[in-house]
Amino acid sequence: MTEFPVRRNTLLLSGVLICLSGTLQLVVAVATTTLVLVTGIEGILGLGPAIFLTTAALAAFPAGRLMDKHGRVPVLAVGCLVGTVATSLTALGCLWDSAALVVLGFALVGVSNGTVLLARAAAADMVPPERRPRQISLVLSGAVVGAVLGPFVFGPLFAGKHLDTHDLVVPWLAAGGFMIVALGLVLCVRPDPKVIARAIAPAGTHTAGPRTPLGETLRRPGVGTALLAAVASFAVMVSVMNLTGYVMTGHGHSQHDVFPVISAHILGMYGLVLFVGDIIERIGRRESLIAGLGIMGASTLGLVWAESVVATGVVLFGLGLGWCLSYVSATSTLVDLAPANERVQLVGFSDLLSGLAGAALALLGGYAYSVQGVTSLAVGAAVLSLAPALWLGFSRRPGREIEAASGA
Repeated sequence: MTEFPVRRNTLLLSGVLICLSGTLQLVVAVATTTLVLVTGIEGILGLGPAIFLTTAALAAFPAGRLMDKHGRVPVLAVGCLVGTVATSLTALGCLWDSAALVVLGFALVGVSNGTVLLARAAAADMVPPERRPRQISLVLSGAVVGAVLGPFVFGPLFAGKHLDTHDLVVPWLAAGGFMIVALGLVLCVRPDPKVIARAIAPAGTHTAGPRTPLGETLRRPGVGTALLAAVASFAVMVSVMNLTGYVMTGHGHSQHDVFPVISAHILGMYGLVLFVGDIIERIGRRESLIAGLGIMGASTLGLVWAESVVATGVVLFGLGLGWCLSYVSATSTLVDLAPANERVQLVGFSDLLSGLAGAALALLGGYAYSVQGVTSLAVGAAVLSLAPALWLGFSRRPGREIEAASGA
């Protein structure tokens, strides 16, 4: 069998997620603030994240289909290029006080994120099923470096400033620099991971030809359970994460204080991801899903009492760690359930559902916070995390389906 540069490609894809994470640091920290400052309307504080999450969701499924048809690298490269354009448009919107440009920029940032995040499926292409949780973890670990870089790049740009729209121009332009670097890294990935997937597939495996209809794929045992876990974990995590900056300013903290908290959250998401991959392979995917969703529920409930920067950072770290356990396990299961020419389509469909649910929760959570305060946001997020965990824990059928999908 031909020896492929799997390690090299894995490092490059990890680097791409370093850059994406750096860009998302700014999006998470100031998206709500940016739109409120440009429009002057506080009641739409959840709209910025909702735009970003919705377009990310809508982009993920067609991007996955295009990757299955044309390969992983060309589509990832377009996603990086779109991210550069998106942050530039947002910067211009801040410079000219144009809500239309800011909204368009947010929409394209979402398209970029929804596309580039599929790099995790490209990474899974290059190894056999039993190594996929760790492989996905390896690529996602790149986001830790992005979490560290974010505050160093963006923090000084906000220090000591009482924000207006013009103060946001340079940070948004700097975010575009991250995506330019990501584009260069993507173009160095060779051969395309889809080529590797076909080469290492067991004899007789269906890796070419027409796709199985999506509806038929969704009826396979284990797919529905994995989708539920993926949607619940991502939607709760991303909605709470995107509203945290505004919650913190509501507690009297400055915008500068938000960045270390977001870094703690991303550290929770990816800092232990290498160990998480091993844990999932050792204890099983069903148990990992239950544990991850349970940790998320406990963490979001902690927002009721967390007011200091340190306490909020601890809560957001736990939210990220719970997401990591549940989401890596769910993604690994989905990848196992589809051959190479259908794989990213299924993961993209999962991202579509997850992003739309996250956008809806961001809007609902923003409204709930503005009307009733942080308690309603925290309790609602906890319930949405714990409900699927309890279902997985007490219902035997989904547990059997998950374990069968992973070959256990």
